[in-house]
Amino acid sequence: MNGERAQEMTNETWVQVREGLLKRVGRNNFVTWIEPLRLMGLDDGVARFEVPTLFFGDWVQRNFADHIRLRLTEAGSPVERLEFAVSNSPRPPLKEVRTAAAPVAKARPAPAEEDLRGAPLDSRFTFDSFVVGKPNELAHAAARRVAEGGPVTFNPLFLYGGVGLGKTHLMHAIAHELQKRQPGARVLYLSAEQFMYRFVQALREREILGFKELFRSVDVLMVDDVQFIAGKDSTQEEFFHTFNALVDQNKQIVISADRAPGEIKDLEERIKSRLQCGLVVDLHPTDYELRLGILQQKADFYREQYRGLVIADGVLEFLAHRITTNVRVLEGALTRLFAFASLVGREITLDLAQDCLADILRASDRKVTIEEIQRKVAEHYNIRLSDMIGPKRLRTIARPRQVAMYLAKHLTPRSLPEIGRRFGGRDHTTIMHGVRKIEELMATDSQLADDLQLLRRLLQA
Repeated sequence: MNGERAQEMTNETWVQVREGLLKRVGRNNFVTWIEPLRLMGLDDGVARFEVPTLFFGDWVQRNFADHIRLRLTEAGSPVERLEFAVSNSPRPPLKEVRTAAAPVAKARPAPAEEDLRGAPLDSRFTFDSFVVGKPNELAHAAARRVAEGGPVTFNPLFLYGGVGLGKTHLMHAIAHELQKRQPGARVLYLSAEQFMYRFVQALREREILGFKELFRSVDVLMVDDVQFIAGKDSTQEEFFHTFNALVDQNKQIVISADRAPGEIKDLEERIKSRLQCGLVVDLHPTDYELRLGILQQKADFYREQYRGLVIADGVLEFLAHRITTNVRVLEGALTRLFAFASLVGREITLDLAQDCLADILRASDRKVTIEEIQRKVAEHYNIRLSDMIGPKRLRTIARPRQVAMYLAKHLTPRSLPEIGRRFGGRDHTTIMHGVRKIEELMATDSQLADDLQLLRRLLQA
């Protein structure tokens, strides 16, 4: 069989395989990651592909290799591994793969018009609907300052905290307020995943200069969940240069993440350093007063929506006390409660709340165990779990052990003698000494205080 015929058969196989992959991975993934691949050969269990960049090939290898191998095998070409090489020449078009509803390609508008739209903003997430309390008052004040659109006073504003504490709400609120105050301002809000997607798309379509021009032309760049780019070298490189270019132009940058810059694993040190140059603000877990305020605001909204529905005294206080995980769970519980009461035509009483929300209340009652604390602390400080309860007194082991003792004292109902037994049979006075030592150090050691805050958040998530 000559080479031309072999390549023709390879192309036919790949067209067949692509049709199966379209159904398997969905149209967005297909267009972004599968369509640009060109199958160059199938030899000795190896499928060789041309790709736009090495980064592109690496992403496909990590995320879609199993799907591709399976589909090739089903098509009669068993494959054990995939190989990728960067293409330096224009690719001849393959037969187009479509779904029945696939739209006909249209001429693209200019990149600046199309791409500056960013991610859609939620109309509910404004400053007016954000309930302020002690755990989030600094983050709210900083977000308000940025939204005023005056001189850039801190760059970037970096908001971080656990799930459902209000980071995305504040990001949307800033964007809404800026658009209202400065309609002509170029404000781009998007997730880190969308930043990466656009970067890869620009590489694939050889429009990287247009990508750079777009992101360097904005007045305010807002990137949500920046931890997503950790470990993705090419995307981090481009993010770093974009960041520097905007700072040099005195343009505002707002970033959010689920943890502080220094705690994001696999994020380049130079990016961590840049992110820490501005104002880094932690949205703390909600306290009782803040949770109650959120519930009261939400209940007022639902009273308007469900006319005539009565909520008994004490119900909101009960929920604020019992559901401590995050705001999303709290609001979801109230939404369910009002909907249920409306459907069955009953007053919202404490008994109804307990029946209707039994699963949420059970989940919220989960108790932190001493074993969980020991494991998390050992992981955080990179020591062996056996050393945590063992006799070694090296400072690198003794200090994490005391941290675990402190957390066990404050996060569990266990007595000091029982905690001592779980730490290798230590006396309760040793536990008391360890707890006091950590309490003393917290006042002067900011790193220790940050460690404790992070560990609390992880254990109570």
